[in-house]
Amino acid sequence: MAAKHAQSKMSRRRAIALGGGAAAGVGAAAAVGYAAFGEESAGTAATAEGTATATGTSVSGGQCVLMSSVTEGPYYLDGALVRKDITEGKEGVPLDLEITVQDTTDSCAPVKGAAVEIWHCDAWGYYSGYTTANPGGSAPAESEDGSDANDKTYLRGYQIAGGNGVVKFRTIFPGWYTPRTCHIHIRVHTGGEKADGTYEGGKTNYTGQLFFPDDTAEGVFAVEPYAQHTGTYTRLADDMVYDGKGTASGLLALEGSAAKGYRGTITLGIDPDAESTGAGSGGGGTPPSGEPPTGSAPPSPPAS
Repeated sequence: MAAKHAQSKMSRRRAIALGGGAAAGVGAAAAVGYAAFGEESAGTAATAEGTATATGTSVSGGQCVLMSSVTEGPYYLDGALVRKDITEGKEGVPLDLEITVQDTTDSCAPVKGAAVEIWHCDAWGYYSGYTTANPGGSAPAESEDGSDANDKTYLRGYQIAGGNGVVKFRTIFPGWYTPRTCHIHIRVHTGGEKADGTYEGGKTNYTGQLFFPDDTAEGVFAVEPYAQHTGTYTRLADDMVYDGKGTASGLLALEGSAAKGYRGTITLGIDPDAESTGAGSGGGGTPPSGEPPTGSAPPSPPAS
């Protein structure tokens, strides 16, 4: 069984490596949006609650708020590439994501070398590796040829923090799937190293999810290609994972527009000595129908 898993992992890694060049070929709409919006824009954006800022996890006295781990969810895959641009040709509203990792045990010191891993669905609610799973509502098929649909690797990747604890990703605004609100999955690892194009070893210190204000998400879902996915979208207040505590619960600070793209920022407070199993609070959101592909299935999601 272990040998079979290792073979599956290496096969996926080869597929990722071969597809890595596609990251440069983002959709035309996304490319225009990135150029228009600009990666290094500054400022603080309002959120639905009007309280979340890029440094919202810090409190008086310089101490950080330890972020609470939540469920890993049903769509995790190992072997994601270390890369900044994770779009792999997926079209959607551009999103430049900036994440700062701080050590809650050391006066909010940046965690140099922290490996931040993210993964999320595309504009229609599909995850790479699980593209035969129905996202709920009515959406176009992810691929006309279903024979290799689950070999795709889009919207997954690692970045490794420098001395300032900051990582940056270039991606698209996620869509949604039933019964979840719009979100990005995230894990923070320390103690490992880059190897074979991915990140290996060490331990996972934090497993969480990042969220988007309802009004912003609903504005994005009204434009193409998101508008082709119709159905009932779950708002933050009704989500099984988000607990309503703003930035401390993973709510991103956003600036920008659906026309030009968004920049999202957040600071994560972690304990570098802790270890997360990925089985935190909140249901993972089992897909409405469709099973994970054999040989690369993640741990079973908690009951939703």
